[in-house]
Amino acid sequence: MKLHRLDLTGFGPFRETQTVDFDAFDGHGVFLISGRTGAGKSSILDGVSFALYGSVPRYEGGERRLRSDHSFLGDPTEVVLEFTQGERRLRVTRAPEYERPAKRGGGMTVEPQRAVLEEWTGGGWLGLAAKPREVAQFLDEILGLNAQQFQQVILLAQNKFSRFLLATAAERQSLLRTLFGTRRFERYEEELETRRKALQRELETAGERTRTLLELAERLVGQRDLEGSTSGEIPANDLARRRDAVAVAGERARYRVEAAERARAEAEAAATAEEQALSAALAHAERLVALDAARHEWARLEAARPAIDAARGRLHRAREAEAVRAPLDAVARTEEAWRDAVEEERSAREAWEEDAGDADPAATLEALTGDIARWTEALADEEQAAVASATIESLALDIEEETERLATFDAQQAQIPAERERLERARDAARTEAAQLPAAEAQQAELQDRLAAAREAASLAGELENTERAYLAASEAASQAASEVTALLQRRVADRAGELAAALVDGEPCAVCGSTSHPAPASAPQHPAIDDDAVAQAEERRDAAREAELQAANTARAVRERHAAATARSGGRGVDELTEEEADAGEQVRARREAAAEVERLDARRAELDELAAAAAIERDRVATRLGEHRERLTGLRATLEALQSRVAEARGGSASVAERLVEATARRDRARACVRASERRAEAERSLAAAAADLAERLDASEFADAADAAAALQDEADRTRLDDEIRGHTEAEAGVRARLLDLELQTVDVDVAEVESARAAREAAGHARAAAIAAERDARSDAERLGELLAGIDGARDGLRELEDQAAVVTRLADTVAGRAPNTKKMDLETFVLAAELEEIVAAANLHLDDMSAGRYTLHHSDAKASHGRASGLGIDVLDAHTGKLRSPQSLSGGETFLASLALALGLAEVVTSRAGGIRLDTLFVDEGFGSLDPETLDLAMRTLDALRAGGRTVGVISHVEAMKEQLAARLVVESTTEGPSIIRQDGL
Repeated sequence: MKLHRLDLTGFGPFRETQTVDFDAFDGHGVFLISGRTGAGKSSILDGVSFALYGSVPRYEGGERRLRSDHSFLGDPTEVVLEFTQGERRLRVTRAPEYERPAKRGGGMTVEPQRAVLEEWTGGGWLGLAAKPREVAQFLDEILGLNAQQFQQVILLAQNKFSRFLLATAAERQSLLRTLFGTRRFERYEEELETRRKALQRELETAGERTRTLLELAERLVGQRDLEGSTSGEIPANDLARRRDAVAVAGERARYRVEAAERARAEAEAAATAEEQALSAALAHAERLVALDAARHEWARLEAARPAIDAARGRLHRAREAEAVRAPLDAVARTEEAWRDAVEEERSAREAWEEDAGDADPAATLEALTGDIARWTEALADEEQAAVASATIESLALDIEEETERLATFDAQQAQIPAERERLERARDAARTEAAQLPAAEAQQAELQDRLAAAREAASLAGELENTERAYLAASEAASQAASEVTALLQRRVADRAGELAAALVDGEPCAVCGSTSHPAPASAPQHPAIDDDAVAQAEERRDAAREAELQAANTARAVRERHAAATARSGGRGVDELTEEEADAGEQVRARREAAAEVERLDARRAELDELAAAAAIERDRVATRLGEHRERLTGLRATLEALQSRVAEARGGSASVAERLVEATARRDRARACVRASERRAEAERSLAAAAADLAERLDASEFADAADAAAALQDEADRTRLDDEIRGHTEAEAGVRARLLDLELQTVDVDVAEVESARAAREAAGHARAAAIAAERDARSDAERLGELLAGIDGARDGLRELEDQAAVVTRLADTVAGRAPNTKKMDLETFVLAAELEEIVAAANLHLDDMSAGRYTLHHSDAKASHGRASGLGIDVLDAHTGKLRSPQSLSGGETFLASLALALGLAEVVTSRAGGIRLDTLFVDEGFGSLDPETLDLAMRTLDALRAGGRTVGVISHVEAMKEQLAARLVVESTTEGPSIIRQDGL
């Protein structure tokens, strides 16, 4: 991480914007941040921390305190920081929450905190986030350090410089984890622990499955009475013996299967024999029943014989009549056709005679055919004439409309120059007034500032009067208290002689002059004596009054200065006067803003007018072109219409239209054609009828039928003939079959005994029950054997898996415990701590290169992996070896100067190791806030040489110090100075 530029506005002691260009110190490596105490040196580091984290290293929760006390009410407060992280150049802008004057209604309002994050893209700044929460989230991802870690490795602020040196192992782990990205080792540890727990669960599940399978097998053995004799009770945890007992029971179950198979085979053989005996008995009984049924069937066939003979006769006549079916149908069909033709001819003749009288239909048909062809062509001309007439009327209307539109376009074009000139004049006037907007806004802003100052002066006037009255009262009270002390002292001095005289004794020496005679002693005081307590109390009242007077004087002076400053900013003018002028200025600003808006509106109107004029010119040309085309087309259509009307008049004759004449002629032609065709069809029907009648007479003469009616009565359709034939054939076949079956059954039933059937049925049922029982016994025995075999195979598989899981779980558990810092890990150091301990060793080694020079070889840092007490994690401890004693010391035992040197060396070593890591956080900028004053001159010179050596590494170190020797050695300086008005400014010297 490298800082480039810092802008501070209204922040800490800085009222005006102060800029720090860190890039200017790149060539020097080390630069000094100097200035008087309280000028604001540490505020530069506060600005860096506030820009990145919204907090400062010196105090927490003090965002409101960040606003400069020197800022006026309307002044802004803002910090802008440009820096590079990796390959990205970023700029963060942040402002705290503070009070400012309300824009409307007077009074104060709260300006909310702001934050903006931007990235330089080469062509400009691109916004990444615009809210404090979003900026914080982006910076957390980009920086990779929280505020506390940033202060430990980059911003080594006051009171927090030695935090990393004196930190606990847990605090060091948190920082190193972020800097070196070692959380993945913590994930490795978590994954191993998860794997260990999963294997333990699998192990428990596998053991439970083995026990469950054994219990199922043992339950089955008990239910089927397969235990046999045992030498004693088997313990529940002796899985091997329990498994062997199940295997023995399986052998018994298989023996039972073999015995059941033999019993089932014997039962099946017996049942088969009884089934065969019953089948033979049933066959004899069935023959008696069949004989009785055959006799009944023969009687039925005998009764149906007369009907069958009648059907046989009808079938014969129907087959003979089939020879004359076709001639009969032909005569009937042609006779019907002849009657229809005669009726059709009669109707057609009546219709023709009603229309044409005695005229010949054939001659009329021939004449009308040619006329209709010519008139059909004329009908198309009549339709075209109607279309042309309608088109002419439409074109006439279009020509009229286009002529009117052309006149409208010409009138509009004539008005455009005048309208453009009017817009130009209005625009020039508005632009002249809008040009005065900046001056009006500046005047309004100035009046607003003066009005705010006048209102402040007015509000302070009453406060000033009150504070001056309070000051006067405090002054009078202080004078009175001083007078009271003076009076008491005067009275005490005056009363002192009386007090001494009251103590004189004749013959004893005076305490003042030593005389033993007292010729004129002073008289005793008439009021109570003034003792030391009374004087002391009076003096306390006087001192309190003087302090109150001083405070009242300071308060009055501060209010007076504020009032004078506000009066000066207001120009000595009153609130009412400035309010009226500010309102007038506001009206002028609004008027000029409206004028600026009017300029834009008029520019848009002028552009719109030009566009409309151009579009209107184009449209006028289109209208003129269409008007010429319409006129030319109208002339051609009129000539065409005249020719069509001439041909149509000739074809129309005396009719109202060609279509009407064509309809009349077509109807007459159709009636003539119908009459001719009806006569032709009637003659053809007569010829067909005569031929069919002759053919029928010839066929009847050759048949057994007397006439056509006799033959028609004998006809049967195909279905009836088939039915009769099937009925006759079926009766004949049935008689033959029943006769043969009767003869066979009578021979087979000579010596049949019906009683043997019941005896055979009872024997068959008993044998069937015995077979079913044998089959069920075999099935149960086989099921028990198969179930025991499956359970035994499952038990063996579960035990094999259990042994594999036990071996695997032992390995994973040992590895997980070792990585997590549990036994057998004697150091109690987890994997991540082990990796960080290696990094800390390198950091300590790099720090010792600097500490050895700065401490003249006396002190050396040592990484400690000693086991911590109370079960805490080990591996991230730091001890200090003192070469003078040869013993290790705790960092807490170092003096202030020694702690500073060790912390500085450790910070430099940390920065070097972190920067050297590929992909780590590069620390190109480092700040050290104070601490050099605790070093003696020789040690200070060693520390300065160490810092100066950082130039070769390309880093820049900013040092805040009051030490004069450092000012002499460091030419590049960032000087913070307090101005006479109060706010501080920043200068960069020696560049």
